[in-house]
Amino acid sequence: MHHQSIAFKPLQFPFPPHLHPPNAIPSRRLFPLHLNTTAYSPCSASSCRSFHIPLPTHPPRSLPSSNSTRNAALKTVDVATLGNLCVDIVLNVPKLPPSSKGARKAIMEQLSSSPPDKQYWEAGGNCNVAIAAARLGLNCITIGYVGNEIHGKFLLDVLRDEGIRMVGMNEEADVVNSPSASHQTLLCWVLVDPLQKHGFCSPADFFEEPAFCWMSTLSEEVKRGIKRSRILFCNGYDFDELCPGLIMSAVDYAIEAGTSVFFDPGPRGKSLLRGTVEEQKALRHFLRMSDVLLLTSDEAESLTGIANPILAGQELLRTGVRTKWVVVKMGPRGSILITTSNITCASAFKVKVMDTVGCGDSFVAAIAFGFIHNIPLVTTLAFANAVGAATAMGCGAGRNVAALKQVVELMEAPNLNEDDEFWNELLGEHLDSQEVTFLSKMILNGSNGRMNRVTFQKAVSELLPKLKSSQLGGTLSC
Repeated sequence: MHHQSIAFKPLQFPFPPHLHPPNAIPSRRLFPLHLNTTAYSPCSASSCRSFHIPLPTHPPRSLPSSNSTRNAALKTVDVATLGNLCVDIVLNVPKLPPSSKGARKAIMEQLSSSPPDKQYWEAGGNCNVAIAAARLGLNCITIGYVGNEIHGKFLLDVLRDEGIRMVGMNEEADVVNSPSASHQTLLCWVLVDPLQKHGFCSPADFFEEPAFCWMSTLSEEVKRGIKRSRILFCNGYDFDELCPGLIMSAVDYAIEAGTSVFFDPGPRGKSLLRGTVEEQKALRHFLRMSDVLLLTSDEAESLTGIANPILAGQELLRTGVRTKWVVVKMGPRGSILITTSNITCASAFKVKVMDTVGCGDSFVAAIAFGFIHNIPLVTTLAFANAVGAATAMGCGAGRNVAALKQVVELMEAPNLNEDDEFWNELLGEHLDSQEVTFLSKMILNGSNGRMNRVTFQKAVSELLPKLKSSQLGGTLSC
């Protein structure tokens, strides 16, 4: 990715590093960015329904209903993403954006007055999840809106080149009756300071309503896309462009169609808790009706009021109606996957971090891979940590997310950031009440009471050869 250097005119501010735009990538910064530190870890699906690894077995994710069984034959798409499609414009700046709305708007107008060359553009938002998943061999579509202008055409070209189909989220009547300004592809300015920290600015930061509030119903094409997908992925930034009612209707239709719902609230989760009545209702609906919730430990605490990530995850499971997995991303510590019967933990990889943008999206893609292929939980976490870490070693998201080759190289020679003191303290109080599976680099396989330790090599012993083989054959058959 090219990074253009830009020097702001007299309008310069000591920008704080934690500005998140409406159209930023979910969980863009899961932990502070430091070079030479640990990166966070956290085939066609129809060809794979049994994946055998001699590890502890886990209960089925759900009991199939007659409706879901009937719809299973229609599932030709692995992952569909909902909304949050934007073009990132990546610029080097001396300082990051300011926190005050007025100052940020002035900077936004200055940036927009002289947009940089196309070489500084990149696919952003949920494009990152779709691209990362497609590179793992999953069949993906993106459901959303892009304008009929140069930025929209760029985004469509990128998606097409990655083998991802775009499903337009609008009806002709909606477009005719809406203001022309709301027909444009959303842009997000990704500002990078000399320390490689990021700030984000978007025109949508200053919208009074969701960017595409003129959309009121799901088109038949969108419904077909959801119905044919195994997973519908949504995130908190969807609320910056789509009305809460429309988002809930997509979730409800997915459930009716037997499509699993993945939700990552991201940094927007906290503001949605204090948002409009409609936003709060939609957030509660997501937390109750999603099959898989993906959050950072801070986000889990903000949604539950519980600091312990395991207890917070268990609370989300308890209050959820359909929730099977709660995945908590622990930054450089690793990740945790919580079910009603098991706690699975995996340490992060130690890698040279170049850029954390897109790491969370890549992690999501790998979790979706494990969910679809019914891979053991500890293997799924190990794989997701590797995919997220491989992306952190590159520069930027979009077309720069990790390729399968980089993931395989990490998994062949894993260097885990093991912190036994941290994990022992976190897990200690849970060993007597629930089965715990812990991924380890050096400890021999075996059990100690309810603690089951699994070496990394054992966890990926069946997956890794398939990944390596798919690099040569171009397909992944589990």
